[in-house]
Amino acid sequence: MFRSISSSVIVIAIALPGMACSQAGHNPTAPSSFAPAAPDMSSRDEVQSASAEQPPFNIEVVLRGDGFGLVTFRQVRDPSQNIVTLGTFVRDLQPNTSYSLQRAVDTAIDGVCTNASGWLTLGEGLTPHAIVTDDAGTGRADLWRNLSAFAPGSTFDINFRVIDNTTGAVVLQSGCYQFVVRV
Repeated sequence: MFRSISSSVIVIAIALPGMACSQAGHNPTAPSSFAPAAPDMSSRDEVQSASAEQPPFNIEVVLRGDGFGLVTFRQVRDPSQNIVTLGTFVRDLQPNTSYSLQRAVDTAIDGVCTNASGWLTLGEGLTPHAIVTDDAGTGRADLWRNLSAFAPGSTFDINFRVIDNTTGAVVLQSGCYQFVVRV
């Protein structure tokens, strides 16, 4: 009797964490489906305040195309400035080649990035910084940008791409994501 009860407890203990982490229809590599609350408030400031309390302050950006890439987008909490770090990783690209990470934002918050222009090359603050691949076509770069000029709670649709610095060709591109400037 004791052995069958303890076996049942072990099976439940192993199964619960897996069930708690799974969500039907959730794809962890898909862009965030965050959408601000319906704007039934009377002023724009109230809407921005409400969305500032909601994530996503941080996102994981998946890049696909001629290879694969990942951008870990993290806003650091600091009362004096709002820095976003962009841990960038690419693989399966051309070996020993220089690439750049670019982003474009869209202020029409609808989950559709309609920005065909306005691409900004990212780097270390305002200075563009290349991602250089090794002999195997893998590259990493720790990039960052200061978002202090944007009001806390501002929400944007954003997408990313990686371009070849020699040809200007787009080799990787993300889907459309949303993020909120950290309060």
